[in-house]
Amino acid sequence: MAPIVVFNFVIGVLFTVCFLYQVIYMLVGLFHGEVKVPKAAKQHRYAFFIAAHNEEPVIANLVQSIKDQDYPAELIDIFVVADACTDNTAQAARDAGAIVYERNDLARKGKSWVMDYGFDRILREYPGKHEAFFIFDADNLLSRDYVSIMNDAFDQGYLALTSYRNSKNFGSSWISSAYATWFLREARYLNNARMILGTSCAVSGSGYLVSSKIIEGMHGWDFHTLTEDIQFSTFCAVHGVRIGYAPAEFYDEQPLTLSASWKQRMRWTKGFYQVFFTYGRHLLKAISKFRRFAAYDLLMTIAPGMLLTLISLLANGTFIIVGMMSHGFLATDAEIEMCIGSLLLTLGFMYVTFFAMGLLTTITEFRHIHCPAKWRIVANLFTFPLFMFTYVPLTVAALFLKVDWVPTPHDVSVTLDEVIQGAR
Repeated sequence: MAPIVVFNFVIGVLFTVCFLYQVIYMLVGLFHGEVKVPKAAKQHRYAFFIAAHNEEPVIANLVQSIKDQDYPAELIDIFVVADACTDNTAQAARDAGAIVYERNDLARKGKSWVMDYGFDRILREYPGKHEAFFIFDADNLLSRDYVSIMNDAFDQGYLALTSYRNSKNFGSSWISSAYATWFLREARYLNNARMILGTSCAVSGSGYLVSSKIIEGMHGWDFHTLTEDIQFSTFCAVHGVRIGYAPAEFYDEQPLTLSASWKQRMRWTKGFYQVFFTYGRHLLKAISKFRRFAAYDLLMTIAPGMLLTLISLLANGTFIIVGMMSHGFLATDAEIEMCIGSLLLTLGFMYVTFFAMGLLTTITEFRHIHCPAKWRIVANLFTFPLFMFTYVPLTVAALFLKVDWVPTPHDVSVTLDEVIQGAR
């Protein structure tokens, strides 16, 4: 048997073994439906934390959507840290009713440092007042029952919770619709399934809750990679802190262009590498010594899974080129044809997998998709796999390129009602 055949077989088996459990997640999410959270016995006191850099167009809408919650207003405080802003973000947030801190530390850039600064000030100025903190980005909007549903889950004793991440601009471009599909899938077929099966979830970007016990223990925020959210999730998996999930819906703004998306996802991918190289051995220890499935799940999340696909593509491509250049000396025509077939099969399998993933998500989560242009929803089924293909070069580039934290601009100034009515 040719070495390249053995190689392809090993890669296929390894990939299957690593990610087969996500098929179980998919089946649980499909047939079990949405997790049911018991009603809370108590209404807890919360603080919303919003890091904002030049977010004047959107910050007031977020603050207003928090103030419009069907939850006692006296149990909610809203804090905005206006970080090195050159616009009117701070005043817009104050006018909307938020408590605003202004920060101008240009040496320590990034959301994680803003969180560290803001949490430290809140703990000093409002000691013991809040039982948990919600972390949101300035472009987000909340469904009116968001806090009530999250309170139901928090009342069960979780130290951290994540929620249902929707998008407020699904129909703006093929990029934004692809993002939206991925996050809808993440909510229904990853975190929802994890919650049902009793394992730990993962927080992602914004729309999550952290108990004040954790914040007070750190005296702020101690996670400073390019992806502080996944670093926190990995820390919890290593130390046996179970992150819960509640079907509380919020809306996020997605990039519109491939260029903006590339920059954002380059930061994410680089951050995943940082977490992988920092926590990889700790996750392996948690898996082998403490039998924590959540640690395995997070290892597969932060491990560069696309690298397996990339290695396969490069190996087969190199074999084809070298074989053709050697005029059959290093490889027979049959072996070259086999490698070409393997390349086409790999790409075809990837496309079909992502298409099926997008189709299933679109069908089951259709009521959550607010898009006036129905053709965009259909077209997204075919462009979503192409969007996912771009992770292959991203995986390579992030290994070698220096990546700094760069804020993603947000300017889709819409209200919750406009999103639900399909204004975007």
